[in-house]
Amino acid sequence: MLDALFLRLRSSAFLYRFALFTRVLLAAGFLPTGLVKVLGERFTQIAPDSPIGAFFEAMFQTGLYWRFLGFSQMLAGALLLLPRWAHLGAAAFLPIMVNIFVITVALGFRGTPVVTGLMLLAVLFLCAWDYHRFRPLLRQGPPLEGIVEHRLAPFERFGFSVFAASFLAAFASTRGFVPLSWVGPAMVLGGLAGLTTAGYFFITRWRRRSAVRA
Repeated sequence: MLDALFLRLRSSAFLYRFALFTRVLLAAGFLPTGLVKVLGERFTQIAPDSPIGAFFEAMFQTGLYWRFLGFSQMLAGALLLLPRWAHLGAAAFLPIMVNIFVITVALGFRGTPVVTGLMLLAVLFLCAWDYHRFRPLLRQGPPLEGIVEHRLAPFERFGFSVFAASFLAAFASTRGFVPLSWVGPAMVLGGLAGLTTAGYFFITRWRRRSAVRA
């Protein structure tokens, strides 16, 4: 039953694009954040006299562990952007996101657990999307057959590339790696690229269905 559910999930052209969209957002969000830690910089400016500030300051003062966290986030984010290794990126992100979600709940972040909870669901979705790669670890049996292999149109590949580059630049600017003035234009460009690519997909599918009915 689980195999059949996966094959149905994997057959969706829309969910294929949603998986790409999710990978890009997670990678864009965590690559600059991880680099901050790898460089030995503070992640937040919250004063250490509060529980949240004290927690982050304690992790920062560990030095090696702080950099290890950053390296783990960067490695997982980079793997997500490589189609052949994206499933490893999702697997690496799962414990990272569980940890972040529990931290935001335990420290009483206002509103943040909602965001981190959605991010955790996104990672679970990516793991489910690549279920066939983890299946040998869960059960024995012959490899799954009938897995649909999706492809992007050239215009979609270009749109996703612009979307990824724009949001990576936007998140990098919030971490001080590029001018802060880049945030607005990068978000607008990325949003337009995403909407245009999504519009192309839905219009193309509508035209194909109309042609079949005709």
